[in-house]
Amino acid sequence: MKRSRKTGAASRSKTSGLAFVGVPNRIIGLTMPAPKITRSVAHPAEGFRPVSLPGVPGRPVRVYLPTDYQPKYAYPLVVLFHAEGECEEHAARLVSRLSRRNYIVLCLRGSVDLGLRADGRPAFGWLAGTPDRGTKAALAYVMTHFSVHAERVFLVGVGEGAVAAYQLGLSMGDRVAGVVALNGRLPKGRVPANNLRVLIGHGTANPVVPVAEARRAATALTRSGAAVRVTRYATSHRVHPEMLADANRWIMSQVMGKAVFGV
Repeated sequence: MKRSRKTGAASRSKTSGLAFVGVPNRIIGLTMPAPKITRSVAHPAEGFRPVSLPGVPGRPVRVYLPTDYQPKYAYPLVVLFHAEGECEEHAARLVSRLSRRNYIVLCLRGSVDLGLRADGRPAFGWLAGTPDRGTKAALAYVMTHFSVHAERVFLVGVGEGAVAAYQLGLSMGDRVAGVVALNGRLPKGRVPANNLRVLIGHGTANPVVPVAEARRAATALTRSGAAVRVTRYATSHRVHPEMLADANRWIMSQVMGKAVFGV
């Protein structure tokens, strides 16, 4: 369904692009400072763009605008949480395997600096507990500056990133449309899932996070009222080629209100 975005004090047009002032975001509860970006008012270019978040040094993100991006159409938002030891660039590589057309995608960088990998690239991880301000600021930024449907926010976590996706999803409650956890764990402790919708994808030969963790997560989430689907794949801790294809189908089924995989 298409709908026009409301505009007002949040933006003012210039001939060279758009300039934004800080506005409160009702979804996250943060006020974002005015960022420095330049893009066409009528049709921002599709593809990836790096964003340095104002007030959050060291936490750049990558934002993907889908093929034939239409500013007046409210897109579902997919938030990607990379595995431990990776970064936002690794998350960005998963986008083409998910969908180039269906979503705006936010690729996050973990909050814990792990130094350099053996290949010389930066490595990051995620803090346990309450979602950090950088993650919330990134989400607020995208929802403020791009055409996002506020009721269609999906969190996708890979490996240790699934823990971060769970944490944010459980903390936001009905403000999140769904969580996709691939080869990850559900955080221990109380699970206030309520009506959260969850897709769990797990490798049957995963030596890092045993497949039993997927069963434990499904049981705990279901008991708390979540709608859960578990799909197993013949792989280890790596992302199976079908995981993101299935995630795309599941997310679109939630958007369209249709049942997929029995959910």
